[in-house]
Amino acid sequence: MRILVIEDDRALSDEIARALRVENFAVDVVGNGEDGRHLGETERYDAAVLDLGLPKVDGLTVLQSWRAGGHDLPVLILTARDAWAEKVAGFKAGADDYLIKPFRVQELILRLRALVRRASGHAASRVTCGALVFDAQLGHFEMDGLPVRLTAFEWRVLSALILRKETVVDRRELLDRVYEYDTDVDSNSLEVIVGRLRRKIGAEMIRTIRGRGYLLTEAAD
Repeated sequence: MRILVIEDDRALSDEIARALRVENFAVDVVGNGEDGRHLGETERYDAAVLDLGLPKVDGLTVLQSWRAGGHDLPVLILTARDAWAEKVAGFKAGADDYLIKPFRVQELILRLRALVRRASGHAASRVTCGALVFDAQLGHFEMDGLPVRLTAFEWRVLSALILRKETVVDRRELLDRVYEYDTDVDSNSLEVIVGRLRRKIGAEMIRTIRGRGYLLTEAAD
């Protein structure tokens, strides 16, 4: 999962980014609305954390621009503005959630996980594919009832696959979910990650669809 954080308070954005990375998320951080709007329009993200009081372009304008352009990126507004009218304006502009400063970072993470899960079409927090279970609210994987130990890259790929189980996920899209902006990516890195995942959950569960991407399935060949 990849998150865009648009927040001009550097100390706060650094705190959010650290906490998200500990939970295996890929995170891109920008400190103004102009750059944030551009990234939201041109890069793939699972969700965005958007402050309202931003330099260059305010957060509400950024959100309105995304929605007018047909971008359905889940957005959590993060702001000190707690007036009811501000909340109404945010939701009318297309926000999916609203969190008031000060806040607990763990609550932010739980809300983001819920946004990503619902955007993927899963109402329940536990997503299953055969013996593989993903607790999307806690971020934990189990296989046959036992925890699956994953690196951050492995977690990002497997979470993207299980949230779209039985569907081919494009190779480029998976790479976009794994790496942060401006990261140098080795051309074989995804194959290496998928190979490690197959050893952990079973080679038959992740199929390579040549020329397209990968499919997570519980169906036997």
